[in-house]
Amino acid sequence: MDKFSNTALENNIFLSRLKFAIFFVFILTMALILRTYNLQVTNHEYYTEEALGNQMHTLPITPVRGRIFDRNGRVMADNKLSYRLTITPEKSKNIAKTLLSLKKHNFINNSDIELFYKNRKRYKKFHNIPLKHNLSEEQVAKFLVSNKFIGTDIEPYLHRVYPNNDSSVHAVGYVSRMSKKDKLFYDKENYLGTSFVGKTGIEKQYETILHGTSGLKQVERNVSGRVIDSKTTQPSKAGKDLYLSIDLDMQQKAEEVLKGKRGSIVAVNVKNGEVLTLVSTPVYNPNWFVNGISHKNYQSLQLSKDIPQLNRSIQGLYPPGSTVKPMVALAGLEEGVITNKSSTFCKGYYKLPNYSRKFNDWKRTGHGNVNVKDSISQSCDIFFYDLARKMGIDTLHDNLELFNFGKKTGIDIPGERGGVLPSKAWKKINKDEPWYRGETLIAGIGQGFMTSSPLQLAVATAALANKGKIFQPKLLKNIQSSGERVAANDKNNSKQIPIKNIQNWEDVIEGMKQTIYGPKGTARRLNKGLDYTLAGKTGTAQVFGLDNDAKYIAEKLDEKLRDHALFTGFAPIEDPEIAIAIIVENAGSGSSKAAPLARQVLDVYFDKKLTNVAPQ
Repeated sequence: MDKFSNTALENNIFLSRLKFAIFFVFILTMALILRTYNLQVTNHEYYTEEALGNQMHTLPITPVRGRIFDRNGRVMADNKLSYRLTITPEKSKNIAKTLLSLKKHNFINNSDIELFYKNRKRYKKFHNIPLKHNLSEEQVAKFLVSNKFIGTDIEPYLHRVYPNNDSSVHAVGYVSRMSKKDKLFYDKENYLGTSFVGKTGIEKQYETILHGTSGLKQVERNVSGRVIDSKTTQPSKAGKDLYLSIDLDMQQKAEEVLKGKRGSIVAVNVKNGEVLTLVSTPVYNPNWFVNGISHKNYQSLQLSKDIPQLNRSIQGLYPPGSTVKPMVALAGLEEGVITNKSSTFCKGYYKLPNYSRKFNDWKRTGHGNVNVKDSISQSCDIFFYDLARKMGIDTLHDNLELFNFGKKTGIDIPGERGGVLPSKAWKKINKDEPWYRGETLIAGIGQGFMTSSPLQLAVATAALANKGKIFQPKLLKNIQSSGERVAANDKNNSKQIPIKNIQNWEDVIEGMKQTIYGPKGTARRLNKGLDYTLAGKTGTAQVFGLDNDAKYIAEKLDEKLRDHALFTGFAPIEDPEIAIAIIVENAGSGSSKAAPLARQVLDVYFDKKLTNVAPQ
């Protein structure tokens, strides 16, 4: 025996190692047993579903979007069967290579690839992600004949179309691809399979009604990824069809008479506030936006000085000019500042005591003695300068506020602006300046700080016609549910302006009547061949102020600095049904440039009424 050998020590070391090995094997065995138990017993159902998930996938079913009609059932927004190119990440061996190959064969472009990578996070790997919408028949045929792009497919879908092209775009709006903001705003589950949402107008306002409810389908694939079976587990519910109060015949006539001009025409039902016409020009084609607007079309909109995308009917704010005079006259009568016998001598200008500036009338030679009715029909500025001075700006403000000036009307499309109704407090808050006497005078003729939209003017004119009832204007008339049209809103959203003396209202309306029928009425040319009775008010709103002695010569001014032409009116006088407001930007005289256009639109309404197809 080696004298250096230590048997006892070696035995101890061996035993220690053996114990450690046994302990280690024991731990591994226990871990394996626990893991097996976890897989086979504790989480049996979960892993069974996961295993099935390798061949069974639940995919969303996009609902059919509801259509939009005018009040008479004419289609304004529809759906058309089309085809889109999709890619399924799970089936594609190399997505980047596939995308480049599709681009090379002109199926997609760089924008489509960029959009795909943006949208990819929204989908699971087994979802069919859209790459290109509204493929041409030639593209579909080319793809189907030589499908060498792994993981790609052609799918049918319903594509949004606007059959009337640019007509009614500011009222109906348009749909376009969902943005990142849209994805955060709308219900994630219900919009999982949705690519398009409403962006403006009715399409946006009633998006959730038009969209419907997504369904679910279960798709079974084999090991190579091919679909071998599918079944619907939850059917989708189509969006509801909407019927608007718009009359498409009147709408298209308004667009026709405003063609080539910047302006707006709004017509409302005096008895319930329904909007019959809501036109803003220039217009643009909503079909451009559905699949993503082209660079050329986008540039044409962005670079246009006429701002086609501005909805002038609710977003264009203009000095109302003389169209506000009937409401100012009514305020003076109701406040007892004047009577229907009060008169003012108009010598062509007005001067405040201890104030150097002269306030000119539009008629430099003056109107002579005028009363309330004359001042409205002849649009005498001097009468209203004097009346505004006697009332004061705050009394004038409080009375015009009753007609909803300075506030949004609450129409059911997004983007409305409220306009400005000035007062001493308003100027102090917004300008940090005191109110000056001369500003009261120009407020009395609808100039200065005061602004309103064409819709506000139409609503105020309707309230004058029906003697004090202010309706909240609305575009949605009916919703089609289960095959039946159901009224969208039965609530009477209106308020009554307090009336101190109904005769005051009659006197003002008589003044508007004489605007059309009086020998000196500013719109007397309008009554020739008129088959219905019409009351109205012309207006010419200054874009910038002239010096006292300067003469307005439109031809010498830049077109954008010329006066706006306005007209408001209602018909028939004895039982008002329709009120209208029109503005033509930088056109000049309201009596010659705006009033005749309004009559053409009103003629459509009454011609249809004679043939028993007038809007009901």
